[in-house]
Amino acid sequence: MARSGEPEEREPEAPEASREPAEVLISRGQALVRALPALLILAGIVYDYATPRDFTAVPFFTAAPLVAAPLSSLLATAVTGAAALVAEYAVHLRVGFAADADTLTETVTVASVAVLAVVINRIVRRGDQRLASAREIAEAAQRAVLPEPDARIGGFEVAACYEAAQEGAYIGGDLYAVQDSPYGVRVVLGDVRGKGMGAVAAVAVVIGAFREAAEQEVTLEAVAQRLERALAREGTRRGGPDAAEGFTTAVLAELPHGDGVVRIVNRGHPPPLLLDPDGTLRTLNPPEPALPLGMGDLGSWPDRAEETPFPGGATLLLYTDGLSEARDEHGAFFDPATRLTGRSFRDPGALLAALADEVRRHTRGGTTDDMALLAVRRP
Repeated sequence: MARSGEPEEREPEAPEASREPAEVLISRGQALVRALPALLILAGIVYDYATPRDFTAVPFFTAAPLVAAPLSSLLATAVTGAAALVAEYAVHLRVGFAADADTLTETVTVASVAVLAVVINRIVRRGDQRLASAREIAEAAQRAVLPEPDARIGGFEVAACYEAAQEGAYIGGDLYAVQDSPYGVRVVLGDVRGKGMGAVAAVAVVIGAFREAAEQEVTLEAVAQRLERALAREGTRRGGPDAAEGFTTAVLAELPHGDGVVRIVNRGHPPPLLLDPDGTLRTLNPPEPALPLGMGDLGSWPDRAEETPFPGGATLLLYTDGLSEARDEHGAFFDPATRLTGRSFRDPGALLAALADEVRRHTRGGTTDDMALLAVRRP
């Protein structure tokens, strides 16, 4: 929350004049697509009447229902096919409808394509229904594995954001969780190596182990060790490359209810950022690097939680490398610390919304990795 007298950060709004042309173009494009089948039929009639009898307008009449099939409803596709057949019949009336081979061939061709268009429409619609069902399942899986945290947990303001790099995807290898406990509000944010269902399974294991450990373990270091053991068991159970190569970078945070501090355990993850109310930004780098979770066989040393002052009005930002490694067209990385220094936001949600929007502009929508963001503010 900004201090009295300080302006709050506001996302820049594009002038109305600059937004209107894009909206008009989109609206006109949609209208043109909807009208295209009718325009093709009209073009066929004009073409037939403007050319000698040896020229045929059948390509226009067959294209109309084929264009309508993937874009229109079943009824609109059937009506377009019928209209094309009637138009094909009408253009022959000007010279007398002779039952010659050419006329019959053209009529049968238009009728066959009209029927084919109806079949294509049904196939496309069933595919759309299956895709919609798959998306609903993916959304349900995301809500189950990565539920949206409450806006207020243990007296802290919380906001989370997950954006998949692949359009239409809903969940991948990034994870976050917030848990209130007798020892304070505990947070984890991480990034599982790999993609696909294996990564999703590892996400579920880490979050499940974290929620249990956050309630039971006295120290944050012990929570990290519980996650280490859970991933080791999961790798052994699954076998294959994941048993030897699977790992998860993660950062764990603990915010005691009464003390104005935050404790951090970082396991090979990008360092959190602490944004003070006056815009001062601190990068919470670990004093020494640590291996990610799941790599305990390569070396072991005790986890140490680093304690940092966390005053009222400050915001803790945790993020995955989908944010810090986002590149623009020239290959330059997105630097969240530089972008946020000197700024203030009205709440954690506004902070994450501004970051997500700036990343999209930085990459021109061409992100190559999933991005998870989590912000916690002490009121």
